[in-house]
Amino acid sequence: MPLTDDQEHILALSGLWKIAITNPNDPEFPSLGIFRCMVKLIQKGVNHKDWLLRCQNMYTPYYAAHIIGSYTMNKPKFADNHEATFEAVAEHEAEVVEAAIDIASTCLKEVYEKFVGLKESERLEYHRNLLTRGHGDLELANIKAEEWASQLQCWSLYLLDCFACRERSLGLICKKKFLKDLCGMWGGLANPTSPAGIGLLRTLSSDDTQHMAIDSLLQLLRDPVRRYKVIDKAAPVLADLVEIRSLGRKPKVGQAIMQTLLQDYHKVKFGELKSERTKRTLGELWDLKVERVKKESLMSEQEIREKQVLAGILKKEGNREFGSREIEKAVVKYTEALSLCPLKSKKERIVIHSNRVQCHLLLRDPEAALSDTTRALCLSNVASVACLHSKSLWRRSEAWT
Repeated sequence: MPLTDDQEHILALSGLWKIAITNPNDPEFPSLGIFRCMVKLIQKGVNHKDWLLRCQNMYTPYYAAHIIGSYTMNKPKFADNHEATFEAVAEHEAEVVEAAIDIASTCLKEVYEKFVGLKESERLEYHRNLLTRGHGDLELANIKAEEWASQLQCWSLYLLDCFACRERSLGLICKKKFLKDLCGMWGGLANPTSPAGIGLLRTLSSDDTQHMAIDSLLQLLRDPVRRYKVIDKAAPVLADLVEIRSLGRKPKVGQAIMQTLLQDYHKVKFGELKSERTKRTLGELWDLKVERVKKESLMSEQEIREKQVLAGILKKEGNREFGSREIEKAVVKYTEALSLCPLKSKKERIVIHSNRVQCHLLLRDPEAALSDTTRALCLSNVASVACLHSKSLWRRSEAWT
């Protein structure tokens, strides 16, 4: 492939990329010499700019890098090579830093103006196929384009962070205009008028990017300057995730979210926050993760069982109200059941949350439905529950539609 000039290469690379993404642990594929081939294609793109700019060749290095990355990004044995890799990149330091700054500053607007903002008939078919692999409608293409733009910005900022942490190229990075723009580069959260309307909050329900979104939001909330610019938007959705035990290889994710949200809870109690919704959200979180934990830790096993029985009775009453089409009354019963159900009764709480979701859907309240499905799925993520709650997954998809 690197020795020929064929416009169909991109189709072959797309197929190889799909194999690499779906089978990153298959040792046979790399053994076929795929790494050497991909490296040569990347070198060809770097060394022959005229070739790179012809037809669809500009996407060849992108696919080639992803094919290599799918087999190496999660392999511990490659971690020792990160420093050597950085030095190889740093040979072109000024050019790399300037390009990363330019991409981080302009990519959202570029993707919006040259793809998302265009009518379907005005878009290049190839760009759409690159994003969706030929499947899906206009909405899916828009979502994929926005995800790509957000990732591209995050990657560029991460690359700049690698230089800044080593105190390199600070003169290029620490320019007044870029630092000012940087304050609004968090996926449109701190800057709600972000051109493509991309928000970190949208990625919280995506299994692929959830950890990145949570990390980014927590960084914003820990920053005393930006905390109160984003807390009204971030707190309600992050509060739904406080019962996640782990996410990928990251342990105690829910605990980190709880501690960050409640780090200055005294401001809520003394009314220093403007948003009533945020005050209510943080108050409920304090009751759930602090007050109830204390109370239940002091209860006897008999008292816990009694609360469990009462919660079960209220759940059944809610089911009867739901069956009688008294949907609002059913919501009240399920809410009372959740307030009584012991925290350690995770399976029962999952069911009650899921039942309340169905009420929210019938009442046409998708935000409340998403909140309850997220809570149910977080509870099903813990070790005491065997698998994800399929009803909650299905109902979350209903809420999104």
